[in-house]
Amino acid sequence: MEHPRQITVIQAAIILISTIIGVGVLALSLFAVRAADSGAPLVTLLGFLIGLLGLWLLTKLGMRFPAQSIIEYSEDLIGKWPARGFSVLIIGFFCLLTALASREFGEVVVTSVLSKTPLEVTVIVMLLLAAVSSRADITTFTYFHHFYFPIIVFPALLIVVLSLKNAHVINLLPLWGNEPSDMSGGILTMAALFQGSFVMTIVIPAMRRPEKAMVAGYIGMVIPGALYTLIVIATVGVFGAEEIKKLVWPTLELAKTTSLPANILERLDGAFLAVWVTAVFTTLLSTYYLAIYFSSQLLRLRDHKMFAFFLVPFIYVIAMFSQNLLQLYEIIQIVGRLGLVFTVAYPFVLFVVALIRKKKSRGDQLVAKSD
Repeated sequence: MEHPRQITVIQAAIILISTIIGVGVLALSLFAVRAADSGAPLVTLLGFLIGLLGLWLLTKLGMRFPAQSIIEYSEDLIGKWPARGFSVLIIGFFCLLTALASREFGEVVVTSVLSKTPLEVTVIVMLLLAAVSSRADITTFTYFHHFYFPIIVFPALLIVVLSLKNAHVINLLPLWGNEPSDMSGGILTMAALFQGSFVMTIVIPAMRRPEKAMVAGYIGMVIPGALYTLIVIATVGVFGAEEIKKLVWPTLELAKTTSLPANILERLDGAFLAVWVTAVFTTLLSTYYLAIYFSSQLLRLRDHKMFAFFLVPFIYVIAMFSQNLLQLYEIIQIVGRLGLVFTVAYPFVLFVVALIRKKKSRGDQLVAKSD
């Protein structure tokens, strides 16, 4: 499958940032605090480092095979049928991520904004929006992320920075947590929030300078990592660990307690929700795009558009499977942790095999000459 090489380093970083910052923003402090109390920022930071390892492996593989995605080069590395088996599981995993994110989106919207709107309507509308947008080619897909990037990052950073004035340092001590109950599980849950970095597997083959992919990867991971850590520091600093355990969406409560200077806006939760909805859309677009793009590559099709609406009914059924929000979050944590097998462990195996077999794409030399 040929890829138009039009994506720049900055655009690749932007795709990564707007994919990672998504639906998990609202509840990430709750997951971290349940695992380690006041050690929540430390758990978030360690989870980020695991996510960074996964990105590093994917990017190194992408740079070794700059003309192929993971679906294509995995067959060269471990054989046709084992690779196809894993590819099917990866497609299923991203369908599942899309379903869980759309359901969480629906729960938040119905609870906070549109209380009289049926949950099913909000979920199906977001899924259809992602499906329509995913019919675009990789260049238009890049423009979607590029357009929404400033709407997502700058307001979110502003709200978090303003909220820090209400934080109390005592709430963040001890740094390693007060009798942490499940620190290792919490680290894995936090790492799962960075699994959107898998989008690099389809971005690198479309980059103008694939040898610069690592720079894009580091920029694209550090900004969401810093934002997530700041959010956890701010929420724990303002509310304290014990209070956060009683909240469903700590970040939304943080926005309610934050105001702009001179009381221009006394509560920022409305503005924050608008930013969050945009972030959810870009994340859903990426996970859904990955699922249908990988499906088309697995079946050796020239175009992924035929899958744009095909997967929607299946994803919708999965999205509505959870009985309530508590069960949904339990499933999200389990799926997120298991997903690290595909986003960290599987790339690690492929990378080791590539090193042992000294495998490299023939396209490397062609790309180097063209640059």
